[in-house]
Amino acid sequence: MEDASRQSELVRKGAVSSSDLVEAALSRIEQGNSKLNAVTYLRSDKALKEAKQLTDHGQPFLGVPILLKGLGQRLTDEPATASSRLLKNTVADQTDFYVQALQKAGFIVIGQTNAPEFGFKNITDPTLYGSTRNPWNLDYYSGGSSGGAASSMAADFVSIASGSDGGGSIRIPSSFSSLIGLKPTRGRIPVGPTDWRTWQGASISFALTRSIRDNAHLLDALQVVQPAAAFTTPLYEPGFFSNMDKLDRNLTIAYTTKSPVGTEVSDEAKTAVDDAVDFLRSEGFHVEERENPLDGKEIMRLYYLMNAGETAAMFADIEKGIGRPTNIQDMELMSWVIYQAGKLVKAGEYSQALSKWDIASYQMNQFHQDYDLYLTPTTAYPAPKLTDQLIGSELIDQMKQVTSLNAAERQQLIYDAFLPSLALSPFTQQANLTGEPAISLPTHLTKNGLPLGIQFQAAKGREIDLLRIGRLFEKHNLFHFLHPTIF
Repeated sequence: MEDASRQSELVRKGAVSSSDLVEAALSRIEQGNSKLNAVTYLRSDKALKEAKQLTDHGQPFLGVPILLKGLGQRLTDEPATASSRLLKNTVADQTDFYVQALQKAGFIVIGQTNAPEFGFKNITDPTLYGSTRNPWNLDYYSGGSSGGAASSMAADFVSIASGSDGGGSIRIPSSFSSLIGLKPTRGRIPVGPTDWRTWQGASISFALTRSIRDNAHLLDALQVVQPAAAFTTPLYEPGFFSNMDKLDRNLTIAYTTKSPVGTEVSDEAKTAVDDAVDFLRSEGFHVEERENPLDGKEIMRLYYLMNAGETAAMFADIEKGIGRPTNIQDMELMSWVIYQAGKLVKAGEYSQALSKWDIASYQMNQFHQDYDLYLTPTTAYPAPKLTDQLIGSELIDQMKQVTSLNAAERQQLIYDAFLPSLALSPFTQQANLTGEPAISLPTHLTKNGLPLGIQFQAAKGREIDLLRIGRLFEKHNLFHFLHPTIF
């Protein structure tokens, strides 16, 4: 399939109409979604009407169909379920500024993709919609929380799919599904009008793609400075697309294959990084092995504490909306545990945690004084199977009794419950806490034919360095994309 940039060119030239592209995408979804369960909702009639009414105002993605993530990307009068049974009948009463920016860029929204309940997991298996499968192998997950977006892209339903990334939720499924996944700098992308600091700025919306230029064009279209926003970053005035090929070979690159939380890393993930290091050195770059400068375990505890506090605040709003307290039957067990831990988070420790985020950001800024880029595996392992048990039965019993635990025990339970999942993807969360941009590149296939990505992390505001290094790999044909045959 042509990338989104090329599709827009074809529409502008009159070689194809937006209606043609929308109809083709809807047809592919109709043929393949029963196998993948990637798309949860389609707005076919509305999308076709918008495509027919489209006029050319120079939009960079003129007439290109796109799928929104069914979590935190609201479009007026469309479902806003967050993959939760509690919210299964909820409809958005306004359109987010991010979605407005996508529409202004010329995209035609054709539907929504699957995500785990409230986006808490790195796999996609909500009770409300069911599990999403990986087009590379239907016995495996495609990741999370942007798992439906990843499967939709890998299966060629669309040329670009919107996602969001609060702890790796764009990059993890990109690694598991062999896609390009960029998490921009905190403050780069529009937020609001109601949610201005999702997960205290850790979460940011962007897209999963198959080309570096789609990322560059999208950054050019979406980058913004919002005076009302809690976080801002200066515009990259030179433009991302016009500068993505101007590679500076004086970039210094550090790398590691060690998990920041001390868990094991597969030989395949190490090989993916080693191959990248060899390639970069052959291209003349100075590449040096360096351990992570941050305390990875503390970072994750800070991350979980924030998430618990935010979840408690979220459920307070939900309970106000439904007019009653929630209970364990209202939600998935993991959501319940995080909520109950959040109820006991004190304001003082929450504030201290955010202060430590800022210290971590400073430490990484100092690290980038010596190294422009930091290379790691994106995920430590390829995608898990749908039959893999990521939480043991003994731990599940403890989770059901979470209300009998004190605050520290509840936080420890979250860490223990997530540890098997964290072991799969321990490299992505730090960029969310520090606010730095990071990108997953689809450079490796395992001996079993499953994808594994490599990740580059850059200093705040330096997405251009990620695009340039990604473009180098792309020019040398080092990316692996699936050409679907199962449909």
